[in-house]
Amino acid sequence: MSVIPAGTEVPFTMTYLEMAERPSWEPAKLPGDLRLERAIDPPVWYFLALYGAVGREYEWQDRFDQAEADPAALQAFVRHPDVVIWTALKHGWPQGFFMLDWRQPGKCDLAYFGLVPQAVGAGLGRPLLQTAIATGWARDTVEKMTLNTCTFDHPAALQLYQKMGFVPVRTEQKTRALAYDRPA
Repeated sequence: MSVIPAGTEVPFTMTYLEMAERPSWEPAKLPGDLRLERAIDPPVWYFLALYGAVGREYEWQDRFDQAEADPAALQAFVRHPDVVIWTALKHGWPQGFFMLDWRQPGKCDLAYFGLVPQAVGAGLGRPLLQTAIATGWARDTVEKMTLNTCTFDHPAALQLYQKMGFVPVRTEQKTRALAYDRPA
């Protein structure tokens, strides 16, 4: 298997999606041994631990860069009262998480969503996403939900978001230097 080494500049596509209407369904029934825990006033290290566990394979690096360049801004984001982290726990350890951002009036951004590698393929993605969406719309002031994904993310991510009712509104072509070696 060939590898693209870390540091190589590679192209990728960023897709921005919106959901303009509140879905009619309720949060999904999560498996009985999975529980959701809301982080109250979480420290930045907690967010970065989840972000790294879920996103390392998908080149999630921006928040680590921000932690070095502007830690105060990252702390302000993570600990803002309108930004909430929910962690999916099973057997005492995180299976994944989602982060909702209601800072802009009328909008909820699904800022982060994902599963740790050990939970991918276990049937948790769809019900956790459905729960994230229902939680995002739970505030009466929400008029639309947004999220973005890119071609570094899980290959099924964009299709799942669309199945759940998100519609692509624009794409951008970008490049970035890889943080980690990747399969070619």
